[in-house]
Amino acid sequence: MRGRNLKKMFDAINLLAQPTGTTISSICSHLEIDQRQAYRVIETLQLDFKFIIDKEKPVLGGEVRYFLDKDHFKRLSDMKVADLNLSLPEIIALYFLKGHAKLYRGTEMADNVERAFTKLDAFVPAGLADKLDRVKTLVIPAERFVKDYSEKEEIINQLTDAMLQQKTCRLEYHSFSNDATKTYNIDPLKFFDWNGGLYLFVRVTAYGDIRLLAVERIIEISVGKAGFDYPNNFEPDDLLEGAFGIVYDDPITVTIRFSASQAPYIKERRWAVDQRIKEQDDGSITLTMTTSGWFDVRKWILSFGPNAELIEPVDKREELKAMLWQSVDLYGGVRK
Repeated sequence: MRGRNLKKMFDAINLLAQPTGTTISSICSHLEIDQRQAYRVIETLQLDFKFIIDKEKPVLGGEVRYFLDKDHFKRLSDMKVADLNLSLPEIIALYFLKGHAKLYRGTEMADNVERAFTKLDAFVPAGLADKLDRVKTLVIPAERFVKDYSEKEEIINQLTDAMLQQKTCRLEYHSFSNDATKTYNIDPLKFFDWNGGLYLFVRVTAYGDIRLLAVERIIEISVGKAGFDYPNNFEPDDLLEGAFGIVYDDPITVTIRFSASQAPYIKERRWAVDQRIKEQDDGSITLTMTTSGWFDVRKWILSFGPNAELIEPVDKREELKAMLWQSVDLYGGVRK
């Protein structure tokens, strides 16, 4: 059954819930369908939705009347159907967000998102619903670097429950930085996605500091009985604003010179909250910013090759120089 027909199903339920029930003619009139489709609606409600529908034999010259079983009527008496009146830009925006659900592909969460949008389609005006497939093609979500979380579904579900109930968890986690597996207690605070990956803000229970964990590196988790209080000073948006990339670390102020060819690209984006850009006579620019995550900043600078030069801090400049010489040695270059 197509999603936009769900509203017709709800309308049919309301007709059937009337004290006197309804007739096939009335269903045809209210739902603007033919008799064959009206009988199909009745059948769908019985077989797919498991409604108990009774019928009365017609009085002389009358029609068969269909109505919900009294128990069903009592349970559905308070049912309301919202009229959302979504605009085209709102629909496009929602489908753009839906694209991020690819992150949960293969998990029950992705199935829930699909079911939610199927129900949402029911409230889209009929004329627009026919064009919805075309609307969906206006936004193509990138899937190339999306990680596969199908094997982490149970862990995601446990973390979700723990966050909702504010329960401390015991987890086993593999750290790439030192290639070690650690076990410790955490208070799970908030999920967020980044470049096709699912991450988690947690508070380390023993120390009280906020850290970021990659969900795919969680090997095992158990939700404990002990609860925790949500930290009052935890502002995830502020923390991410101050992080360059995904590694949240100690703040660092850097000044980087970019060549004239890269200057337009650098100037069109905001890289940090307090960034300052200074234009040079030769068309190059210097970018000064305070951010966290030297690991990610370092990778970012190196990705520009000879078009980016770290000016400050000096110790980090020396670190980059050493790394570049190592790269030269790998290719059999000669140091001058």
